[in-house]
Amino acid sequence: MNKNKKTYRYLVPFYALCLYLKPYLSLIPFHESEWRRRHRRSEEAMATSSPTRFVIFPAILFLIVLIPLYLSPINRNQNILLHLLPTHSNHSETTHQTFQTSSSPSLLPKNDSADGEKMSHVERIEEGLARARAAIRRAIRTRNYTSEKDEAFIPRGDVYRNPYAFHQSHIEMEKRFKIWAYREGDQPLMHDGPSNDIYAIEGQFMDEIESGKSHFLARHPDEANAFYIPMSLTKIVHFIYEPPHYYGKWIPRLVTDYINFVADKYPYWNRSKGADHFLVSCHDWAPDVSALKPDLYKHFIRALCNANTSERFHPIRDISIPEINIPRGKLGPPHLDQPPNKRPILAFFAGGAHGYVRSVLFKYWKEKDDEVQVFERLPRNRNYSKSMGDSKFCLCPSGYEVASPRIVEAIAAGCVPMIICDHYSLPFSDVLDWSKFSIYITSDKIPEIKKILKAVPTETYLEMQKRVKQAYDMLHMILHSVWLRRLNVRLPS
Repeated sequence: MNKNKKTYRYLVPFYALCLYLKPYLSLIPFHESEWRRRHRRSEEAMATSSPTRFVIFPAILFLIVLIPLYLSPINRNQNILLHLLPTHSNHSETTHQTFQTSSSPSLLPKNDSADGEKMSHVERIEEGLARARAAIRRAIRTRNYTSEKDEAFIPRGDVYRNPYAFHQSHIEMEKRFKIWAYREGDQPLMHDGPSNDIYAIEGQFMDEIESGKSHFLARHPDEANAFYIPMSLTKIVHFIYEPPHYYGKWIPRLVTDYINFVADKYPYWNRSKGADHFLVSCHDWAPDVSALKPDLYKHFIRALCNANTSERFHPIRDISIPEINIPRGKLGPPHLDQPPNKRPILAFFAGGAHGYVRSVLFKYWKEKDDEVQVFERLPRNRNYSKSMGDSKFCLCPSGYEVASPRIVEAIAAGCVPMIICDHYSLPFSDVLDWSKFSIYITSDKIPEIKKILKAVPTETYLEMQKRVKQAYDMLHMILHSVWLRRLNVRLPS
């Protein structure tokens, strides 16, 4: 059937040409006697008709115009690209993965196929995603949203790259997004993760999805938009790591074995080449999951805290998530909401000498300035959380890896983060414009920290401090990031 359609595509322009030339075919001489006979019988027609050469020229022009228009991509199925970022975004590329040509998204699929059969599970899912894309584009165009219920929260303001796109996308996610968590595997390496300390987001997300309470959890894998690999890389390191024999070995091997197992058992990985599958981990070694077989993970979504673009992190495919330190018995860092006029400290940092960036920071600023207060060991008479609450800006240098829990701690304290890092893809940058509520510098600018902060106008600081206090549901933001990447994939029918 597909071959016939392809043949028809090329035959139609030539058929049209034949119809165009039909009135003139009788005027074309085949030999001299035939010419004389036709000339005598059609003298009047010949007198009013153009010579043959004047017929051929418009015919050729007709072909030149018709064939490119008919065969051009304008007349073919188009890849839908959900683009929440504005035109000034610093993302260098955005991709839309199509693993098999499907119906044009601008023409939404009907409820039944042409032969009367019901839609398949995949067709039904893709129809919903096509409608979601259309709704998001409409929200961008009309600068308004469409919802079947009253919306309690309407995101607006400069903190979002495109608040209308984000709002409508979140509405569509709430309505349509379903996740299947694979059930294979046993604890403690699968279905169990840390819920405290700096890798806590790994276990928190796993509990959110697998507790059975989330309305995003699919009842059956056939109705799922995305598939969650419920492995805890932190637990793998804890139970299997044996220094110094580990590095680059067990994490990629175990994850690859698990993926191969579910790929052999179910059709879902193979039909998308892993583009609708994802894993969430905050461990420093999490990027290593794709080290052994990079081709296997070419489309796989990795939600990572260690979002280092110089170490194979791809912002279009992968997801940067914030690192958060959750103390035991608590849900997060303390919230200290001091007003701007009660923040006497210009900038503050206290922490260990982990990594190159902090060594440079200590070289220039460690206990050397009253306004830019930098400590490796905080004095006993100082409280860490209170010091952040008393500061206008909180320095957030990277440690051994690019992510730091101090960004979330600064936001919780109402302190504008000054992120000091090289090659860091900031969390949720698909939606959030970090330049509106933080300052980002690379390590070579460390000597200029005070100069940079002093140059920030008071009005600008007040606006940034106001924006930094906006609350975000981190788990929902992770889900939304997966949802965005799923929108950019179309499965075969």
